[in-house]
Amino acid sequence: MTETEQPRVAEHVYKTVGDTPLTLRMFRQAGWRSDERRSAIVLFFGGGWTNGTPSQFEPQCRHLAARGMVAFAADYRVRSRHSTSPLEAMADARSAIRWVRAHSRELGVDPDRIAAGGGSAGGHLAVCAALIRASDEPGEDKAVRAEPDALVLFNPVLDTTAIPLAGGLLGSRVRDASPLHHVAPGAPPVIIFHGTADTAVPFSQAMTFCERMRELGNRCELVPFEGQEHGFFNFGRGDGWAYRETLAETERFLASIGLCAPGVGTRTD
Repeated sequence: MTETEQPRVAEHVYKTVGDTPLTLRMFRQAGWRSDERRSAIVLFFGGGWTNGTPSQFEPQCRHLAARGMVAFAADYRVRSRHSTSPLEAMADARSAIRWVRAHSRELGVDPDRIAAGGGSAGGHLAVCAALIRASDEPGEDKAVRAEPDALVLFNPVLDTTAIPLAGGLLGSRVRDASPLHHVAPGAPPVIIFHGTADTAVPFSQAMTFCERMRELGNRCELVPFEGQEHGFFNFGRGDGWAYRETLAETERFLASIGLCAPGVGTRTD
């Protein structure tokens, strides 16, 4: 399948909170079969834990589906629609990844090759899913792993203690939700795309986070985009160069750890 061909799209409810269903929009190649074991990625939109919709990452999902992966654009609880804090969103991120892994057989997904990613607050959720196990939703099956096997992050919030918006939403729990303060050995490999002129989430956060990851023996790649501001990577921004470049680097990174290769995202063993 090329990017000019339309992927198959389906919507799944991964969790219901009260009367609110939370969904995953699934993108896969036209030739996808449920008996395959394809690598997968779950992407979370940005919006300061307050706004945003899963449509932000649908272009990236379509692209990665064209490369053979099964890609998911995840919805989660935000303040404007659900009157929630980042803590509930963190629980949703782990629930979404856990649901994909628990249903990997019928989704045609390899449960040991599930990446996660996102932009800004969505990037924060993806990395929290990997590092902060205390954010699990009560009552979920903890026997199913919720941690992603790799992370693809776009100007993510990595130190909530240094972001005033996060402090206002989290109060005394601000450090509990800070990825930088939860880095430990054995974290999954990470690639971070960040603009050096970002004033919403300073580039220095990404530098500090990567340094800490490497100190503890983890793989962390930081790809700086000189002079670029927050959200530079989004589809439709400028001439599209940054969108294409971040996708090319995403493919390279995922291929280097066996999660994706151009035109090949599936295993037959």
